Amino acid sequence: MKPYRIIISGGGTGGHIFPAIAIADAFRRRSPDAAILFVGAENRMEMERVPAAGYEIVGLPVSGFNRSNKFKNLSVLYKFFKSLRMAKKLLREYKPDIAVGVGGYASGPTLWAASSLGIPTLIQEQNSYAGMTNKFLAKRASVICVAYDGMERFFPPQKIVLTGNPVRKELEMAVAEKEKALAYFHLSPEKKTVLILGGSLGARTINNGLSHGLDRLIAAGIQIIWQTGRFYQDAIKAQLEGKDTQNRLWCSDFISRMDYAYAVADLVVSRAGAGSVSELCLLEKPAILIPSPNVAEDHQTKNAQAVANKGAAVMIADKDVEMQLVDTLLSLIHDTEQLRLFRERIGRLAHPHSAEAIADEIEKRIKTRIR
Repeated sequence: MKPYRIIISGGGTGGHIFPAIAIADAFRRRSPDAAILFVGAENRMEMERVPAAGYEIVGLPVSGFNRSNKFKNLSVLYKFFKSLRMAKKLLREYKPDIAVGVGGYASGPTLWAASSLGIPTLIQEQNSYAGMTNKFLAKRASVICVAYDGMERFFPPQKIVLTGNPVRKELEMAVAEKEKALAYFHLSPEKKTVLILGGSLGARTINNGLSHGLDRLIAAGIQIIWQTGRFYQDAIKAQLEGKDTQNRLWCSDFISRMDYAYAVADLVVSRAGAGSVSELCLLEKPAILIPSPNVAEDHQTKNAQAVANKGAAVMIADKDVEMQLVDTLLSLIHDTEQLRLFRERIGRLAHPHSAEAIADEIEKRIKTRIR
């Protein structure tokens, strides 16, 4: 039998790219000779991250809608239809057995083109509130893999499979390497550690909230791993100059060893992107979730609510972070029983074999088509 041919489309953020790579890796483990091609958006991070993971990628000129300046959307529409033409040409030449969409700008034209050519499509919806593109694509999708219960509100029930969101394998493996992880960050095993994440670009409110209360946290004996994001690193470095943090602060714009950061964290402060929430569930990490207000359809708030409503995390609205973050951290970090409950409850929401479950669905659709 000829090797399977698969297209995986999407990206824009790590929350889309890492699950996409995890799906490709899971499929490669079972079918080493499978041909897997990624389709991303030009000038977005997938154009670097995907080749670094060992996969070929093609870029489309597609971009997102501008919500603040509607006149600029004329060029967005032009790019979309140009991308649609390019996607159709690519699909005719590549002849994939299936096209998989993981969200992000490129998945729209790629999956639309695939379905119009009669190629089976699989949608991976990562959030608890479905995006507009996936709702539109769902009408012609073969199967829709979701991470949350109750997605019948958005998609045909007969097409839905609950798989969860794939998580990077290295994150799971590092949990057992806490001693190495502590040494990497030069931290003490005797003290509690808080991990602060605002994403690769950073989160202004989270950074401000931490800056205002940093002295209190240090005085309370808490260790901090602080990812500032590249937009804020220089300003925060200037603020920290001359400050005595008593060797309890590791601060950088980017954490290259996220596996180690999770391994040492007793409590995590994070945005509520689908990928981040899935990682916290799988690794059973107590969390304070701070949804970004700057995302389409406010889906991060809905992700955070889905966890907080089950007593598995604390949610703080972005507008309240600067006032509430440090007080909340101080009240939680030494509350051993509450942290234990959060670990237990958030762990129940995990789907530990998501990438393999999605690979199963891909293989099923391909075999159905071949027969």
